[in-house]
Amino acid sequence: MKRRIVVTGMGTVNPLGNNVNDFWKAIQAGENGIGKLTRFESNGYTSKVAGEVKDFVPEKVLEAKEARRMDRFTQFAMVASLEAMADAKLAVGDADPERFGIILGNGIGGIETLEAQCRRIFEKGPKSVHPLFVPMMIANEAPGNVAIRLKAFGPCRCVVTACASSNDALGDAWRLIRDGDADVMLAGGTEAPLTGLGYSGFCSLQAVSTRNDQPDKASRPFDRDRDGFIMAEGAGILVLEELDHARKRGARILAEMAGYGATCDANHLTAPHPEGRGAIKAMGNALHSAGLAPEEIDYINAHGTSTQINDPIETRVIKAVFGEHAAKLKVSSTKSMTGHLLGAAGGIEAIVTVKALLDQFFPPTRNLDNPDPECDLDYVPHTGYTGRIRAAMSNALGFGGHNAIVIFKEFKD
Repeated sequence: MKRRIVVTGMGTVNPLGNNVNDFWKAIQAGENGIGKLTRFESNGYTSKVAGEVKDFVPEKVLEAKEARRMDRFTQFAMVASLEAMADAKLAVGDADPERFGIILGNGIGGIETLEAQCRRIFEKGPKSVHPLFVPMMIANEAPGNVAIRLKAFGPCRCVVTACASSNDALGDAWRLIRDGDADVMLAGGTEAPLTGLGYSGFCSLQAVSTRNDQPDKASRPFDRDRDGFIMAEGAGILVLEELDHARKRGARILAEMAGYGATCDANHLTAPHPEGRGAIKAMGNALHSAGLAPEEIDYINAHGTSTQINDPIETRVIKAVFGEHAAKLKVSSTKSMTGHLLGAAGGIEAIVTVKALLDQFFPPTRNLDNPDPECDLDYVPHTGYTGRIRAAMSNALGFGGHNAIVIFKEFKD
C-alpha cells in the first residue's frame, strides 16, 4: 500500500497577513490585500497596483546579518518555514535529518538582487558586484537556506514552473513521502517579484490590471469587467508528513493530501490551451491519484487570475471534468483578495484549501459584481459561508502551459 501523507503545519507571509491565523481571518472576512504600488517609483508604468506584504521585518525571526545575505524571496521562505515548523511542533532533530527534505516553488528568483547588482556593474564596474550576488539571486537558495537552518539532509530542490511552481513542489514532496524516500517534507512556494524590471515585463505583456484609481477593485476574477491580474509577493509553506510518523510523535493532523496531477499544454508560451486540454488531464490525474470520484469534491480554489483569457477557460475545464456536478461545486478565487503571487500562489492557496476543510468554510470571491456569462459556476461572490467540505481541489495553471493540481481531504483515521 502507498503511504498516506498528512499536513501537520503551515506558515505564510502574504498581502493579507504575516501568519496563517491573520491570513485566514482576512480571507473569511473577504478583506482586501491589494493597494497602490509602493515598492518602487511607478511613474511611467501602465499599472500601479500590487499585493504587497505589509510590516515585514525579517529580523524579528532572523539575525540581521543572516537576513542581509538573503534576497527578499528567501526571507519570505525562511519566515514562513519557521512558522510552519512551529505550527507542526517540529523542532530541529525531531525527524530523521536524512529523511527530512525541502522542496519550494519559485518563478523569478532573486530579481531584486539581480537589479541592484546590474546597476552596480553598469555604474561602478565589475569589481563592485557583491560577492554573494549569485547565491542571493538563484532560485534554489530559498530551499537551500531553509535546509541549512533546519538541518534537513534529505531531498532539497527548487521547482520552477511559473505559476504552477508551488503545486508542483507540493506534488513532488507528496510523491517522495508516498514512495518511501522521505518522512517529512516542507513544501510550498515563495516569490518577491515587485521590482521595476519584473513589473515592467508583465506591463509590457499587457497581462496586469490598469485599474489604478480603484486598487481594491482591480482583482476581479470571473467578473465581466476584469482587465488583468495583480502582481503580488509572499510565501506559503506546508509541512507534509507520513501518517505513521505523525502519529508516533502525537502530531495534530490538519488534513490529508490525497492527490496530485500535472501536465503541460505544450501549446503557447503564455496562453493556456483554448479548450484546456492539459488542465482537464491534470485534474483527472489528481482525482485518480486521490482515489476520488468527481462527485466527492465539494470545493475548488480556482487559479482564477482575473484575466480575460484564463477565467473562461478554467470554467470550461471544470465543467468538462466534473460534468453535472460542476453546478453543485463551490469555486472561488482568493486572488481577488491577495493578488497573484506567481510561483508562490499555490502555496498560500493550499493553505486556504486546508483551512477551508478544517473550518468547513467556503472562501469568497471578492469584486464579483457583474459575472461574465462565460463564467457561470458558483464562485461564492462577495461573502463566504459555512458548508460541508469533504475534499477540496486547488488549481495552478502557469505560463508555458504548466498545469498542477493538488487535492486535500478531511483526515479520517
